[in-house]
Amino acid sequence: MEQPVSNYHSVLSTSFICERSPVPTFPLHRVRFISSRKHRASSSLRMAQPGSNHDAQNPVIQQKKVIITNNHGEKLMGSLHETGSAEIVILCHGFRSTKENNTMVNLAIALENEGISAFRLDFAGNGESEGSFQYGGYWREADDLHAVIQHFRGAKRVIHAILGHSKGGNVVLLYASKYHDIQMVLNVSGRHNLKRGIDERLGKDFFERIKKDGFIDVKNKTGSVNYRVTEKSLMDRLSTDMHEACLKIEKGCRVLTIHGSADEIIPVEDALEFAKIIPNHTLHIVEGADHRYTSHQAELALVALNFIKTGLQQDKDSP
Repeated sequence: MEQPVSNYHSVLSTSFICERSPVPTFPLHRVRFISSRKHRASSSLRMAQPGSNHDAQNPVIQQKKVIITNNHGEKLMGSLHETGSAEIVILCHGFRSTKENNTMVNLAIALENEGISAFRLDFAGNGESEGSFQYGGYWREADDLHAVIQHFRGAKRVIHAILGHSKGGNVVLLYASKYHDIQMVLNVSGRHNLKRGIDERLGKDFFERIKKDGFIDVKNKTGSVNYRVTEKSLMDRLSTDMHEACLKIEKGCRVLTIHGSADEIIPVEDALEFAKIIPNHTLHIVEGADHRYTSHQAELALVALNFIKTGLQQDKDSP
């Protein structure tokens, strides 16, 4: 499906967003997305369809499977889009998702087509990685990300940016607040207040039920259990304070928050809250985009690319 790139705007209110020089726009014909029908890269603006099975593979550069062991001895699986660049961007999926998520794949392809290597990661308990799925585990996933970054630094790679979608957006912000060794963070539709959004999945009486039984099984429409939420994992989420963490992100770290104006899962107001508290922050609202950027994959990729490539140029121009 052809998708023109249009209908988005940047929010640049100097009351809570740092002013930046204009972001250049790169040629649209160079941004290639996968086709869900043909399962290959296309030279036109095509996007993977939600729920499609795909193996996004550049026709010239083969992807590489990489296995990295985290601090818990679990093997984390990832896909490296290798372009030969010294710089690499790490892409982090969201809640109950994987590295094969359409957004992760399309962003990796867009970076690859600009000559920037990208690595798509499965967090522990997700996708092909070892470990058990956890409802909370935000800081634990930040530590998974640290293991990945240490791996590539050991291979003499430069971690230029980390990008996360949804829960992954929270993870990259938590990482920046804890480790202080990343200069560029892209938070795509992360949640500011983790106490919100729970009752939509677990029910209004979730706290009483989990205190009584010790767990809640989240079931699908057929009655099968999708995943279990333990009291420990719930309290892990409730105790994760994004506001406090974001205050600890250093001013030298450039942060871009991208959020859809029509996000049905995490309201756009959460993006405004990040903009108020993160010191070196840019906010970009994608007009009409839902949480998964279903019809706005091209806009999302271009906004992210512009920010990343501008940062690369700034780093090259700096002493």
